[in-house]
Amino acid sequence: MNAPVAAPGSNKQWVERRAKAVSRGISAGAPVIAARAENSEIWDIEGNRYIDFGGGIAVVNTGHRHPLVMKRVYEQLEAFTHTCAMVMPYAPFIEVCEKLNAVAPISGEKKSALVTTGAEAVENAVKFARAYTGRSDIIAFNGGFHGRTLLGMTLTGKVVPYKTKFGPMAPGVWHVPFPVAHKGVTVDDTMHAIEWLFKADVEPSRVAAIIIEPVQGEGGFYVAPKELMLKLRKLCDDHGILLIADEIQSGFGRTGKFFAMEHYGVEPDLITAAKSLAGGFPLAAVVGRAKIMDAPDPGGIGGTYAGNPVACAAALGVFEAFEQEGLLEKANAQGQIIMERMTAIKAKGKGMPIGDIRGLGAMCAFELVTQHGGNEPDAGGAKALAAKCLERGLLILTCGVYADTVRMLTPLTASEMILNEGLDVLESAILGN
Repeated sequence: MNAPVAAPGSNKQWVERRAKAVSRGISAGAPVIAARAENSEIWDIEGNRYIDFGGGIAVVNTGHRHPLVMKRVYEQLEAFTHTCAMVMPYAPFIEVCEKLNAVAPISGEKKSALVTTGAEAVENAVKFARAYTGRSDIIAFNGGFHGRTLLGMTLTGKVVPYKTKFGPMAPGVWHVPFPVAHKGVTVDDTMHAIEWLFKADVEPSRVAAIIIEPVQGEGGFYVAPKELMLKLRKLCDDHGILLIADEIQSGFGRTGKFFAMEHYGVEPDLITAAKSLAGGFPLAAVVGRAKIMDAPDPGGIGGTYAGNPVACAAALGVFEAFEQEGLLEKANAQGQIIMERMTAIKAKGKGMPIGDIRGLGAMCAFELVTQHGGNEPDAGGAKALAAKCLERGLLILTCGVYADTVRMLTPLTASEMILNEGLDVLESAILGN
């Protein structure tokens, strides 16, 4: 393949064109225009290089343009690009479902359904739960993120910017606190809130499912305590409620396990997956117990582009990469380096104040606070740090209910040299060197 030709013009010119042509509602974190990318590096149209600590928001765990992914994609492009899986099925769709069924941490017979986006996966998980239980309501968590569709944003536990101006929300959705120790919210607080919910607002027999991110993504990379997962599983079993693990951001090796739920020894009934499932191509999935997945009538689940053959081919390349390159081990090693480095930077007590540092595997984050040793969120500091890093050639992402958290989603394929180069840039930006 010939090298891509960069679009003519400067970053500034294209940013101005974007402002005139693209809806203001679609944000742009970096005021530069991508031209090409390889593994853990991106170059803009002016030739500037950036180390990628964002991974397209956890989409390229296997790196940009992984050779095994691209090989599968090129082969599929030569065959066909679309038939609609509901009209004329094709092998890659079936193979991806088989592989998902094999790796999902759910015992017994499993089945999968492929769609296009994470929000679509979440909506369909709710449809499966409602069809199976005959119930309507869903319990979600404060700080959780489940998409920008009507039901997705209703389930999401963060108002700005996801719910602002878009009400009313979908009915039958209830929120309870997500335990965050350094914010003073305990597992007992969460469970008491559910108990009160059952007494004050909705009877358990009307609840179809509880949906939870094992590690909250947009909400701030808070890791659910094991105690919480154990208690939620028992609660669900006691009341005939399904447990849905939203692993759209935490799945596909990000936490050092294929799915984050493997850390808990707790089986969900349904799992949603997307983002790194297809290494940069739009593909999402719901995988779960076969009896639940078979509850909807034929035609009740699907979509014109659902399980696109090119995206399915890419996903098969992702599975190959994990099988051949020990990416789960690399995730754990990467996470250890990041956590040790950030702890050391914080211990210096200089530059921009760092608050809580947390993570699971390579799903790591830290908070910016207003003063050293404090706990007051500093959203402005996080935004300023992202800008300073970009100027120095490092792409980082912020998140959190308070917009004070910096998350790191470096491709698992990044070399240790590139990882440390990026951490050097981050340290320099934090310390003001």
